[in-house]
Amino acid sequence: MEHVKAKKSLGQNFLHDETIIERILEIASLKMKDKVLEIGPGTGTLTAHLLKHAGQVIAVELDHFLIARLEETFRDFQNLTLLEGSVLTIDLETRLREAGFEDGEYKVVANIPYYITAPIIRLLLSLPMRPERIVLMVQEEVADRLSASPGGMSLLSLMAQHSATVTKELFVPRSAFEPEPKVDSAVIRLIPHRVFSEKSDQELFKVAKAGFIARRKTLANNLSSSFRIPRKEIEAMLIDQGLDSRIRAQELSVEDWIALAGRIEKREIVS
Repeated sequence: MEHVKAKKSLGQNFLHDETIIERILEIASLKMKDKVLEIGPGTGTLTAHLLKHAGQVIAVELDHFLIARLEETFRDFQNLTLLEGSVLTIDLETRLREAGFEDGEYKVVANIPYYITAPIIRLLLSLPMRPERIVLMVQEEVADRLSASPGGMSLLSLMAQHSATVTKELFVPRSAFEPEPKVDSAVIRLIPHRVFSEKSDQELFKVAKAGFIARRKTLANNLSSSFRIPRKEIEAMLIDQGLDSRIRAQELSVEDWIALAGRIEKREIVS
């Protein structure tokens, strides 16, 4: 089959290292009964392995040319469903439901376009039918942010870790791709434990966004400015939680943020 030229506009870098693919399958812990969602199958290198190790695969691909190529490559496989379009705009929930993908009974395995990593993770964690496990290839820097501990936290790591257990599993050198990207990559594993919800998590992320608005400033200063609460009162809340009054946003854990958001919400209701 002819060589496929990657499209920069779609963030295409095709994984070709078979050793890395085998490790991804191990991290996904695939079984023949498993149902799998793949995002951005590209030339189908990973897809071919998924079809041999899982019972059913749904692959979502935006590139029309690659869809036609995948249809030809895998025409003899009855356990593959190809969906053309962006995973961010198709009605993914409906398509998964129609295919019999149920809450906690399917996995996501994908080498995703790096420029839409955060929206894809948000989407996957927001699905009413939670994946049992999510295994993604992402830019190494993003993998570090997603799996960060207090001291290196961000809004992205808070969002992910609030709804899932996040682990950086595998370093992947840029040489594992064609064409070779300018950055190294990593494989992360997410085990969802709750559905991310904009509505129910609104207060938490309103407080967190205010807290991260100026990373070099203390959390008390940021929250005081955003919510018009005296800085000393914010500092007292932090001390009452067992935190340093001069702490910065990146130093808080997920549990710290949940407790702090609850205090500020209660204070606003009383006021």
